[in-house]
Amino acid sequence: MKRLRRVALGCAATVCLAALPSVVSAQTLQESLVQAYQANPTLNAQRAATRATDEGVPQARSGYRPQISAAADAGVIGSRRDNGIRGLGSSRVNTGTVTASTGLTVSQPLFDGFRTKNSVRAAESNVLASRETLLNTEQNVLFDGVESYMNVLRDFAILDLNRNNVDLLDEERRATQERFDVGEVTRTDTALSLSRLSAARSQLSVAEANLKASRAVFRQVIGSDPARLHPSQPIDRLLPKSLQAALEIGYVEHPAARAAFHAVDVAELNVRVIQGELAPSVSVRADASYEWNQSDITPGSDTYTRQAQGSVLGVLSVPIYQGGQEYSRVREAKEILGQRRLEAESVRDQVRAAVVSAWGALEGARSQIEAAQAQVDASSIALSGVREEQRVGQRTFLDVLNFQQETLDARTTLITAQRDRVVASYALLQAIGRLNIVQLNLKVPAYDARVHYDQVRDKWTGLRTPDGR
Repeated sequence: MKRLRRVALGCAATVCLAALPSVVSAQTLQESLVQAYQANPTLNAQRAATRATDEGVPQARSGYRPQISAAADAGVIGSRRDNGIRGLGSSRVNTGTVTASTGLTVSQPLFDGFRTKNSVRAAESNVLASRETLLNTEQNVLFDGVESYMNVLRDFAILDLNRNNVDLLDEERRATQERFDVGEVTRTDTALSLSRLSAARSQLSVAEANLKASRAVFRQVIGSDPARLHPSQPIDRLLPKSLQAALEIGYVEHPAARAAFHAVDVAELNVRVIQGELAPSVSVRADASYEWNQSDITPGSDTYTRQAQGSVLGVLSVPIYQGGQEYSRVREAKEILGQRRLEAESVRDQVRAAVVSAWGALEGARSQIEAAQAQVDASSIALSGVREEQRVGQRTFLDVLNFQQETLDARTTLITAQRDRVVASYALLQAIGRLNIVQLNLKVPAYDARVHYDQVRDKWTGLRTPDGR
């Protein structure tokens, strides 16, 4: 029985180790989040999407710039003509002309119904929306990292707990078999012991499968297989003190909400851009051309002409009616604007629901830990008492097995509650829009989306991206 008590103490120690900092060097949650921030493919893909969105600004600003085109042609024009009178004969004249010309056209817009101005503003708002979407993606990736990290910790602790339980039940089966051999217990007791051992081994297999699945998700999110993980603590110091304060922060700071309102600005400006197509446009156009022709009129003689021409014109274009397409597009853009406004309100509602849900989950996790800890303490005391009562014949062997299973379930519940407590604190920080590397004080350089934007905003030419591709 002394050996059984040592195994049982090992089970209790597993729970304690899951809750206390490890003295052995281990991978921390902060280190894992840094790795995810730098290498997660979903996050890097969104960064690339943000850089692509930046190019919308120089594309819109091109409406302010001149358009230059050149053209050239060269060739030979030949002809044959027969002259004659019926019955008197005829003569044939062959002529050929060599021709070449070049031309250059420069057009500078002066006024286009404010289409370019509004297009630039819409592109800039789209860039701001893309940055907020990137921040929201960063939040999601960091939260996924926290969740996968804590899942591995939880499943490892539960696996260790089930291993100890299997060892405990296996030892009890041996002890029961020895007592059966000397006639102290019945075959029913040995069958019960073997049955519980088989069930424990089945639970151990499930725990191993769960840990493998959690490790796979960890690798997907973080980018490497989990090593020895250091237990983590909740981040209550970063959280608001009340639900109302959390809601107010979420409405203002959540990147999804801010991205939605930038989308409203984009839709409103698009209405103005399309309306500008109904306004007159003014531009200046300059043309320069040079033409050279050489003609072979008669054998032994030829002529040539050279001509250079240039012009500078002011061009006024007034749309009158183009089949009604522009009017339909304006109406369509207005409907899209209304859609974006409704979507923004929907996102605000989603933020509110997320904050309330995360707040409730956090409070529930706190209460669950207290209840689970009390259950573990009480079940441990009850198990010790049942074992003593079984020795004097007041309890059956089945009672002992039942209380052992109840104690195992209580400890499993406590481990899960500890995991939920940590994850819920990060979920609330995510719900209010503050789950970022600054708030978490992660030791990693922040990705600055403004750097690429400043590099491409005023580019006039160039096929290579700022990183050299």
